[in-house]
Order: sequence, then structure tokens, then C-alpha cells
Amino acid sequence: MQTEIISYKRHRFPPQIIAHVVWLYVRFNLSLREVEEMMLARGVDVSYETIRRWTVKFGPLIAHVLRRRQPRLSDVWHLDEVVVKIAGRSYWLWRAVDQHGVVREEILQSRRDKRAAKRLLVKLMKRWGVVPKRIITDKLRSYGAAKREVAPGLDHWSHKGLDNRAENSHLPFRKRERVMQGFRSPGGLQRFVSMQSATRNSFSVPARRRSALTIRYHRLEAFEAWETAANAA
Repeated sequence: MQTEIISYKRHRFPPQIIAHVVWLYVRFNLSLREVEEMMLARGVDVSYETIRRWTVKFGPLIAHVLRRRQPRLSDVWHLDEVVVKIAGRSYWLWRAVDQHGVVREEILQSRRDKRAAKRLLVKLMKRWGVVPKRIITDKLRSYGAAKREVAPGLDHWSHKGLDNRAENSHLPFRKRERVMQGFRSPGGLQRFVSMQSATRNSFSVPARRRSALTIRYHRLEAFEAWETAANAA
């Protein structure tokens, strides 16, 4: 259920164009100038700076609504972390993926220790209101130490070969990071990955829906969900 209706008052362009521009930038590996060029080819003259402002303003709101529409979290969580360089400093992007490949949580932190792993687990449990049956991680010991404090009886499988689902979920982010030539601030990175993951969760086709017809229906459902979340139907 949408808690806040997105308003496009005092904007020169109609909601459908704004929502479409934000979708293009978040969904695909495009630069702001490439989106500007694509819209100009369609007869819409909008600058890349305007596209950037629209993404910052409307992207997080749309992503918030999309996340609320996601199905209930499954009982097996895959956890992993990846290093990110911002202005010469190393940060760690912690990510939780369920057994169906849906990204459930992403937190950018400056540490790769027990405290950071504990924060990820606590935030997941609070957001979704469940304790999983099992977590699967690589061999980083911080996960085990955090699990013993948060949920001592939780089943924990620790093996690098079992955590491919979480590791593969980093690939879209890495591709986008190269296109954007890195991120300028931790806040900008956190904001963008939340938008990117919420959008990919909606448009990525589940393994059980692989026929041409079901893929088409799934994408139509995703388009409808985006328009509804953006209040641009």
C-alpha cells in the first residue's frame, strides 16, 4: 500500500515522461547524457542535469513503494559484502539476497567486522519481521560472531562455493559502477543501489517463468507496478 503519493506539481513535464526517464536511468547501464540523447530522439528536450534531479527526487520514493510490493521474505538468506572505493577510501557494501535471488537489503558501511555484520542481520529482521531458517555466507568469521549474538540457534552454512547467489547479485552493481566511473559520496551510492535493486527485483524474470509468453506477462506486470509506484499511470 502506498504511504505517500508522489506529486509532480510545478514540473513542466508530465508524470509519464518523468517516470519513464527515471526508469531508463535506473534500469539500464546508461549515463545521464545517454538518457538525454534517447529522449531527444523521441522529441523530448530535457537536459541531463534535469534528469539527475528527477532521479534524486523521485527515484527513492518509487523504490520505496516497489519494495513494499515485494512478496514476503523467504526463510533462506544469502549474505555477502563487496568493497567499493569512494574518493580513495574503501567502504563495504553488505547485501542480503533470498533463495529466489531477490535483493532484500543493502547497507554501505566503513567496516568489515562483527558490528557491521550484526547491523545487517538486525536490520533485515526488523524490516521483514522474521527470523530465517538458515543463512548462507562465505568464510568471513564476522558473520558467525554476529549470528551468535543476534540469533544463537540460527542455522549457518559458511562456505564460499555455496554463496554464489549473493556474489552474483553484485554483478549488476559492478557494471553500473564502471559506467558511472565510480561514486562521489557514500550517500549517493546508498541511494542509487537501493533504487537499482528495487527496480531489478521487479523486472528480473524468476526462474519459474521462462517461457516467452510468461516472460512477456511478467514484464507487463512490472511496467504496471512501476507506473503505479511512480503515480504516473
